[in-house]
Amino acid sequence: MTTPFHYEPGAAPGPVPPPECPAHGLGVGPGGLRRFYGPEAERDPHGLYDKLRAEHGTVAPVLLHGDVPAWLVLGHSENLHMTRTPSQFSRDSRRWRALQDGSVAPDHPLAPIFTWQPICAFADGATHERLRGAVTDSMGRIDTRGVRRHVNRYSNRLVNDFCQQGRVDLVSQFAERLPMMVMCAILGMPEEYNDRMVQAARDMTRGTATAVASNAYVLDALTRLVQRRRREPAEDFATWLVEHPAGLNDQEVSEHLRLVLIASYEATANLIANVLRMVLTDPRFRARLSGGHMTVPEAVEQTLWDEPPFTAVFGRWAVGDTELGGKQIKAGDALIVGIAPANTDPVVRPDLGDDMAGNRAHLAFSGGPHECPGQDIGRAIADVGVDALLMRLPDLELAVEETELSWVGNIMSRHLVELPADFAARPPQDDKEPPSMGRPNTPRQDWEVQSTVRHTAPTPGRVTATAPLSTTSTATAVDETGSPAAPSAVGGIPQQRGGSAPARLWRAVSRWWSGN
Repeated sequence: MTTPFHYEPGAAPGPVPPPECPAHGLGVGPGGLRRFYGPEAERDPHGLYDKLRAEHGTVAPVLLHGDVPAWLVLGHSENLHMTRTPSQFSRDSRRWRALQDGSVAPDHPLAPIFTWQPICAFADGATHERLRGAVTDSMGRIDTRGVRRHVNRYSNRLVNDFCQQGRVDLVSQFAERLPMMVMCAILGMPEEYNDRMVQAARDMTRGTATAVASNAYVLDALTRLVQRRRREPAEDFATWLVEHPAGLNDQEVSEHLRLVLIASYEATANLIANVLRMVLTDPRFRARLSGGHMTVPEAVEQTLWDEPPFTAVFGRWAVGDTELGGKQIKAGDALIVGIAPANTDPVVRPDLGDDMAGNRAHLAFSGGPHECPGQDIGRAIADVGVDALLMRLPDLELAVEETELSWVGNIMSRHLVELPADFAARPPQDDKEPPSMGRPNTPRQDWEVQSTVRHTAPTPGRVTATAPLSTTSTATAVDETGSPAAPSAVGGIPQQRGGSAPARLWRAVSRWWSGN
């Protein structure tokens, strides 16, 4: 079989410039291959996808940091095939030919992403089933209502920090903070939440010179947590992993906590920022949300199509020589799951302006056996967090021209730098300590917002809202089997404060009938 990688690391006529060298600012590298990093890839990723699709079709050769070759999979069906066929495309990075021949050094900027670890994300077959089973089972023990209470309370705390100022950067003061606050609580280490943890989580996936140090900082905090939970079990995710029958050792537990924390945080922070940007700038969302024809969960799903929190996932490695999208893939080649380009594949979305409501065929959470196991938690944080923010500040308006917004990117994500917004200053509201994940629901405060959409359902519920940006759904509660749940005096799902539309209509008819 042949390969388009005429340039192979180590075979260049001269030394390869370091990643910081200005030469890497050019969009085209050795062998005429386009770089999947640098200014062009960060500034206009969709434009790069279009160029690659026009030049190569659904599977394109690209260059990673240091001009290391890899394949970017652009087609929707090709990505599905790759993620669903681990027998051909493994998650074990030790298969990477560039690692085996020394072309990629241990301190490569992407090392925190591709360095093999004893976790389910780098395993296949029985090993993957054992490790993934421990993660999935432990996630199944998380009290979803408890998570939503935490999101409500943490959202309220964050809004209290800036509500008297009349202006806020929704990225740095809300979207980047809320997911870390919630995830630290879920894992069992709320005391570790601070600015350094937020910065380290952002930095370690960006391929920066400090990514390795940031990774070490996060892992050190998680290692301390595992050691503490071995001595002092509690009702939290770390304890459930420690005590799982799969018998994970301390390193396996620490690495899986790192995987869950970073993946959930990065995805949810980006998702919240992207949803808020669309709510503030896209007339479709603003009008439909304020008019009550679109719930926040529906806005989240549309965002997962248009601006997925992860634009790509690195990587898969070819088990043997094979073919994908008409390209000859050699054993040991690296491949990238192209989430964003797959979501805009003309085969599945000939018109990018179409409303994708109710369609969850996007690849925002990847696919196959390695599909993100925490996607429902991420959706819940975004749904309830955005709902709570809009309930407190329904008059949010973008404070700058939309053209002034900017992004920074890497091979995995595209991150909104700032989202400044104005609103009428208002006083803070009372704040209380969040309850334990296992406690029953506490009485609902005025500022609490609880989305009642079950995220296992294929289509989010709809509701007609009467107040601007009131977006909470009033779908009927259901139990784990999907049947209507019995009403509960404690922890019941709250109704809209204005009453349901049928109830309001019935009262109006009654008044008319009685002559009032």
